Amino acid sequence: MHIYRSHTCAQLRKSDVGSTVRLSGWIHRKRDHGNLLFVDLRDHYGLTQIVTDVDSEAFKVLEKARAESVVTITGDVVARAAETANANLPTGEIEVRAREVSVQSAAQELPLPVFGDAEYPEDIRLRYRFLDLRRERLHNNIVLRSKVISSVRQRMIGQGFTEFQTPILTASSPEGARDYLVPSRVHPGKFYALPQAPQMFKQLLMVAGFDRYFQIAPCFRDEDARADRSPGEFYQLDFEMSFVTQDDVFNAIEPVLHGLFEEFANGRRVSAAPFPRIPYKDAMLKYGSDKPDLRNPIIITDVTNSFTKSGFGLFERIVEGGGVVRAIPAPNTADKSRKFFDDMNDWARGEGHAGLGYVTRKGGEFGGPIAKNHGEEGMAAIYDALGLGPDDGLFFAAGKEGQAAKLAGAARTRVAEQLGLIDPNCFEFCWIVDFPMYEYDEESKKVDFSHNPFSMPQGEMHALETMNPLDILAYQYDIVCNGVELSSGAIRNHRPEIMYKAFEIAGYSQEDVDTNFAGMINAFKYGAPPHGGSAPGIDRIVMLLADEPNIREVIVFPMNQKAEDLMMGAPGPVTAKQLRELNIRVVEQAKP
Repeated sequence: MHIYRSHTCAQLRKSDVGSTVRLSGWIHRKRDHGNLLFVDLRDHYGLTQIVTDVDSEAFKVLEKARAESVVTITGDVVARAAETANANLPTGEIEVRAREVSVQSAAQELPLPVFGDAEYPEDIRLRYRFLDLRRERLHNNIVLRSKVISSVRQRMIGQGFTEFQTPILTASSPEGARDYLVPSRVHPGKFYALPQAPQMFKQLLMVAGFDRYFQIAPCFRDEDARADRSPGEFYQLDFEMSFVTQDDVFNAIEPVLHGLFEEFANGRRVSAAPFPRIPYKDAMLKYGSDKPDLRNPIIITDVTNSFTKSGFGLFERIVEGGGVVRAIPAPNTADKSRKFFDDMNDWARGEGHAGLGYVTRKGGEFGGPIAKNHGEEGMAAIYDALGLGPDDGLFFAAGKEGQAAKLAGAARTRVAEQLGLIDPNCFEFCWIVDFPMYEYDEESKKVDFSHNPFSMPQGEMHALETMNPLDILAYQYDIVCNGVELSSGAIRNHRPEIMYKAFEIAGYSQEDVDTNFAGMINAFKYGAPPHGGSAPGIDRIVMLLADEPNIREVIVFPMNQKAEDLMMGAPGPVTAKQLRELNIRVVEQAKP
């Protein structure tokens, strides 16, 4: 028999009764019934119940051993009585009567227990992540992550993609988030950067003639944490294709994502391909967001024209000043008290907005100051235009277009959550397309890129030379699932003359482009195919599939919100010798 185990803790069944077996694992929990001691033994695969009586040598060892001690147990498989069988456990029809026990590693008193579902502070969980990872939910999340990555890899290869690895040490880029810099020992005063994404390398692979590339790529960005973004590093399904249109990219990745989500949906519905394609302008109007959650049935409508001449002076003045009014339905709220509507208004103010207007309606009768001042006839016209019923309420977001859209989008989500309108048992995908190529930056008082500077403008050179930059659309697209942006992508600008012109409009000279993007622009001068791609985030995909609200729950060893690894003590100081080798001197920050 093997020195540590003949079976895993998930293998034994009723057919093994009478066998002598050896198991190794962690003591998950113990239950002392006086003359009998029951131990749940756990390994990576599952649990097996161990039993021993007070007269056994095994009893003496197990009685003293703390939870999470690692033990090897040799014993006999016996059947459980019908009334004590555990139908929720694959090994629930048997138990192992222990004859011998060896303690491989004794556990000290635990800073957080593994058994049970009690919540613990994040700093404790991250500092003792190796214990946290033993807990069933988190352990299953990490196994799910591995299975998702394996499935993605097989599906991409099945779609004709070839996997390549791109460099981790590269050059710093002036675009995007802050770089993580790595000092060079052999080139004093110079730095590598960890890649924010393999963007330029994957495009260069297309220039090199590799037609369909992918990799599960690590990316590094020095940015603040969010619920759906881990500080420091993250992983994405990075892919690129040559000689493709936007439709070709969609047709290649949709089967991968749809099949992946169906594989791990556990009964949840996945929207059918082809996924809906929503122009950016429509998304901002109807959903108040370029990351719309299509599980939410509420549609925002522009009702500005209804308030050009209105008895409700506030909205009339906003419209006269160039503002807009957006309406957010609150269906079937006749049974809601005035407090529901007032609480929504208070919430909007708490989010930094001026407020959220509203109209109540019960049995066809309107209520609230807006309805009173705008008039019965005017309100009825709005309701008829929106297709609303006699018991539907209505919220209003008014102000400058961007502010009103933002408030309307947030209110749409909150109303749906408050009314229980969002179906938790489905995955709804969509593409957001036709992003504007440029935007006006109020701070710098100039036109700048709004999304990705390396995208091909729709209309190419003709558009750049003849159109108002703020009217030019780009072949840029995001894929969104349940209100979570999985990735941005684009058909790339592969022609140097168009790239120079595109950057010129944003205030960059040809010399700027040649200096900052030398590798790519030089390569394009030697024959580049039309190409495009995207990069869905692996962490976010797993977060959705695991139904976790925070991305740290699907990452093996995440950092905290301050970008600290509490378990390993990173970032931390280094020795003076190391700094000298790198020709670096640490400058103390000035005290405030």
